This record gives sequence, C-alpha cells and structure tokens, in this order.
Amino acid sequence: LDLVSFVANHSHIVALQIDQASSLAELRGAAQRIDELVTLLHGSGIRIERITRLVCELNTRLIARLWAVLAPEDVRQNSCLLVMGSEGRGEQILKTDQDNALLLSDGFECPDLADVATRFNAALAEFGYPPCPGGIMLTTPLWRQPLASFRDTLRGWLHGHEADGPMNLAIFFDAAAVAGDDSLLRAARDHLDLLLSGQDQYLARFAAPADQFSEAGSWWTRLTTRRDDTPLDLKKLGTFPIVHGVRALALQYGVREQGTATRLKLLQAAGHIDEGLSRDLLDALHFLMALRLSHQLRQRAEGTRPGNEVRASDLGALEREPLHDALAIVKRFRGFLRQHFRLDAL
Repeated sequence: LDLVSFVANHSHIVALQIDQASSLAELRGAAQRIDELVTLLHGSGIRIERITRLVCELNTRLIARLWAVLAPEDVRQNSCLLVMGSEGRGEQILKTDQDNALLLSDGFECPDLADVATRFNAALAEFGYPPCPGGIMLTTPLWRQPLASFRDTLRGWLHGHEADGPMNLAIFFDAAAVAGDDSLLRAARDHLDLLLSGQDQYLARFAAPADQFSEAGSWWTRLTTRRDDTPLDLKKLGTFPIVHGVRALALQYGVREQGTATRLKLLQAAGHIDEGLSRDLLDALHFLMALRLSHQLRQRAEGTRPGNEVRASDLGALEREPLHDALAIVKRFRGFLRQHFRLDAL
C-alpha cells in the first residue's frame, strides 16, 4: 500500500509539473521524472500494461503542454497535433524516435509555421526524444499538411508507386490526436476508409512485412544453449510481427482504436480472430515488452545505448523458456496471417 501510494503521488506530481509548466526548462524536468518513474515502476514489479498506460498519459500531457507553450493560438485552433508509432498506440515506455505530424484546416496559413515546427521538434529532442532518422516529424512538409492535401497524400500511398507508401500508411494508422481539432484526424480516417474499400490485394501487401523477419528455427537453438551467442532482435522477431499483423487486421476491418490490446479485443469480439490466439498474442506481447524494457534499463544503467537485441547469455533460465513460448506464438500468428491474407500468392 505504501508503494502504491508513493507511485500514485509521484505520478500526480509529474502531471502537475507538466500542467503548470510555462517554460521549456520546466517541461524538461518533468520529462526526466517520467524516465525515473519508469525505472521505479518496473523495478517494483508493476505489470507492463499498467506502466505503458501511465507513461502514455504523462507523455501525452507533456507533448500537448509543449505545443501550448510554443504554438500560437491561431495555429492550435486550426490544426490537429498527432503522435504516431508506438506513442500513438500508447505502447511507448522508454523514449524512442519521434513520430509526429500536424493536420491543418483547409485555407489556414501561418508564415511562421516551419519555425514553430522546428522549435517543437528541437525541444522534444532536448527532452530525450531522438529525432526520427526518416524525418517523420513536423519539420518535414509531408507530415505538416492541410487536410485536403493530406487526402491526396493518402491516395498516393495506396495507389501510387512510392516505396515508402505502405510504411507511411502504417505510421499514420497509429496516429492519436494530442492537441487541437481532432475532427481533422477523423476526417482523414473517413477518407482512408473510402480509399480502402475493395482493396484486398493492397491489404495483403500491407500485411506482408509482418512475415518478413524470421530465423528459420535458429532462435530456439540460441535460447537453449549459451554457446551460440548470436543476438536475437526482440522487436523484429517478436513485437513487430504482432503489432503489424494486428494493425493490418484492424485496417482491413475498420477498427480505429490505436492500441494493439484494444484492437485484439475488438477483432476477437467481431469474430475476426480466435479467442485463444488473441489471448496468447496479448500475453506474448506483454512478455516481450517487459523483457525488452528490462534489457534496455540494464543497458542504460551500464551507460550503453538501449537496443532491441539480446543474447542467450544475457537471459536467465526463467526468461529463456517464456521467450521460446512467446516466439512460438508469434510463429503461429504469422501462419495465420499468411493464410488469412494469402501472402503466398503475392
């Protein structure tokens, strides 16, 4: 009870610090306290889904408050600020690459908007959110458009020949509004639903990356013997196939909720995925997220850059066996996706 009370009060203090911040320095301090809270929660054995829920709420408040500090009122009233990727799905814990965008009301113009975007992304970098190597940020014009132009961009991603089209669509599909006029996001998604009508072949191509990364059974050898110390990528082999496969099913059936857990629940309720597989996927996802967080916190404590690769020698016996089971569930899900989307016919 003392621990729960401490955590609740600590997170409440961070939220108050964010809400009352009037400068970048004050927000930077709050961002640092979020990282400290993650370490405290995980070290105390709090379930991973509870950690992600709390971190998502605090990150959303932090980003929204930063936008309120930096963006002029007319920009805030005529735009919708989006976070995407793991942040949009509410599954980010430690700070990863920025994925954000801005939808603008048609006809609205702001000569200083590029400067506002630059200061916004630079501030997030100072807070510990690394710039996106692919430029998926407000500073890139592609991700800072009026609604009408963005509708054309969505059409190009579906019907054009851009190599990055499916990836960009996947990133946008996870978008969550954190500030401004969220009707702009709803309108963009309405348009996307119209574009996807009857596009079964495109949906299959969209789902295909979930079956892209495989190790042909070698991962089990790596887990059962410490002599093979070739690293395993927890993201490529574990979380990504689950997240992207569920995202492809959500896109196909018009499920707009962002979180993988919520998407699975709605897909299972509608009869699009078996209850047992849905339960196993969620258990596997939570285990993989917790294992990845433990590994990354150890790396950070050692002064090395947190990554997704683990070695068998880094894992205890009670971690290797559940990891084997989780990867077996992922393999079963990939088989389901191959059959469902007829990926072998591509």
